Amino acid sequence: MGDRKMSEAEARWKELKEIIEKANYHYYGLDDPIITDAEYDSYMQELLAIEREYPHLVTSDSPSQRVGGFVASQFPKVRHREPLLSLDNAFNAGDLRDFDRRVKSVAPDAEYVVELKIDGLTVALTYQDSVLVRGATRGDGETGEEITANVKTIRAIPLRLRDYPSLKIAPTLDIRGEGYMPKDSFLELNKSREEEGLPLFANPRNAAAGSLRQQDSRITAQRKLGFFAYQILQAEQIGLHTQQEVLKALSDLGFNVNRNYKVFASIEEVIDYCTSMVEERHKLPYEIDGLVIKVNSFAQQRELGYTAKSPRWAIAYKFPAEQVETIVRDIVINVGRTGVLTPTAILQEVFVAGSTVSRATLHNEDNIRDKDIRIGDHVLLHKAGDVIPEIIKSLPEKRTGREIIFEMPKECPSCGSPVSRLEGEAAHRCQNISCPSRQRETIIHFVSRDAMNIEGLGPAVINQLLENELIKDASDLYFLEEDKLLKLERMGKKSVQNLLTSIEASKQRGLAPLLFALGIRHVGVKAAKILANRYQTMDNLLQATTAELQEIGDIGEVMAKSIATFFADPANRAFIERLKIAGVKMSADQQVTSQILAGKSIVVTGTLKTWDRRSIEDLIERLGGKSSSSVSKKTSFVLYGDNPGSKLDKAKALGIPLYSEEEFKELLEKAAEQPER
Repeated sequence: MGDRKMSEAEARWKELKEIIEKANYHYYGLDDPIITDAEYDSYMQELLAIEREYPHLVTSDSPSQRVGGFVASQFPKVRHREPLLSLDNAFNAGDLRDFDRRVKSVAPDAEYVVELKIDGLTVALTYQDSVLVRGATRGDGETGEEITANVKTIRAIPLRLRDYPSLKIAPTLDIRGEGYMPKDSFLELNKSREEEGLPLFANPRNAAAGSLRQQDSRITAQRKLGFFAYQILQAEQIGLHTQQEVLKALSDLGFNVNRNYKVFASIEEVIDYCTSMVEERHKLPYEIDGLVIKVNSFAQQRELGYTAKSPRWAIAYKFPAEQVETIVRDIVINVGRTGVLTPTAILQEVFVAGSTVSRATLHNEDNIRDKDIRIGDHVLLHKAGDVIPEIIKSLPEKRTGREIIFEMPKECPSCGSPVSRLEGEAAHRCQNISCPSRQRETIIHFVSRDAMNIEGLGPAVINQLLENELIKDASDLYFLEEDKLLKLERMGKKSVQNLLTSIEASKQRGLAPLLFALGIRHVGVKAAKILANRYQTMDNLLQATTAELQEIGDIGEVMAKSIATFFADPANRAFIERLKIAGVKMSADQQVTSQILAGKSIVVTGTLKTWDRRSIEDLIERLGGKSSSSVSKKTSFVLYGDNPGSKLDKAKALGIPLYSEEEFKELLEKAAEQPER
């Protein structure tokens, strides 16, 4: 009797599970509800009751897993299978036409898919054998945080992919999309927080980000977040060839896809659609801050390729920012780490694009003159790209005669040294390399998260260290003494010990973060990693010439000159030597362990059985080779796996050697048997 009851319960559980997931798909994926909210709640309660009685029925893809519970206090780090790149921005029709010219010079018949740019946060999902096994944040693009428990509370995200026979579903699928908070949910959330006396969220994006990083996923479940899917990393492996096909396939697999996307043959059609959405966006139930324009064909995307920071086949069109009027109360000067004097407007506080603004950079004297901005002026303000406060223009018709014309100072406000303006440059500079303000900004950059990541060294502490002459530059941080730090204001024994521990730990950050920390002009986080992987040690990099640097992929002429100039400066070499003396690590975390592949440029295409993409690229670099993303005459050979795509065809056409995965293993084994000379 008991077995029969359990069997009936299991059958009903399967039925309920199917009913609930089908309802989710129709409600979120098709925007076509098939049951009422009351019916949905009734089915869910029945399913939960069965699972309480028969716990063995609970699976990772059960609708009950959307309810939420407590998660670990620390989110584990997740390395993305492929980096999540940022997009270049377009702010007007001219920018879009420039983008079109660049695309059409490579792919004359390219067509565009235009998707709404949801104002939320990127979420990366991983499905194993069609079941959701991991959700992660974007993080820095290469490493994010695992938020699987919170992601499962979003009903628009399927816990199991729907069967779709026409797709060759891979064992692992990586889906990317945008998590967001609908306008109604945002208003409801802020209303309840106001009633509880809690701080309000500034905008839906911040609210969504905060909700997905809750330690108690039951709170996330209450926030009623949404999700739009837009990418499948393994798209071509499962038989998809265009972005339009991907969006349709995502919907068929059970995802919510934003149905406002359009496909256009010309950039003028794209521009018309972007223009129409400037006003139409206000009618949407969620916030968007622009549109994303992508080349539809994956084959053409590969031809166009990538820059160091973004794909050449996509661009984000940002809406004209909201404009408000305010008053310039004063103009002050900030001295940056390169000695540039930047005038900043102190404004009458005003709310614009989701936050209160009281300052706006004026860039340089020419900008102030061109816009005729005076102290006391009424001005129009917006946020460039909906992010950076910027004065659009002054309103001279509102002047009273008491306004003051601003003049750039002849002496540095920080150190009193003469200020100069080089011919051909807009910037005024303090040439004193020991200027306290320059050092302050340099040190702030040096200790920042993506650089040496020294916790406890905020601007206030750095000011104290400089004012008390405990440091002159960033290298002095590694020679600080506890007894002297204890004499500073608000520096107790515990905080001093924590600071010294963090400084000591930063010595092991490795070459890439150190290169970024040095503040070499034009060298960002990614370029620093490229240099570290190529040269492995600081001593090797110090010997590099401009010509040699230019041969590295993603390092252009301007960056190469900047790097070589920086390391040729005796003062900079002395600074690096002082860091060496302090014990700062001057090598990459991943050393070259062999020269088996030395001098070889290798392109990997298709899916390998032994390695994922990141692992094989790391292996190639450890063995002294270079992993390249595109096939050219300089390619030494192509390593191919299943579903290799057009790179294999191009290699064949160019007569480039081809290696299967097994042949590559044999190559490594034979090379390993030979003694290195």
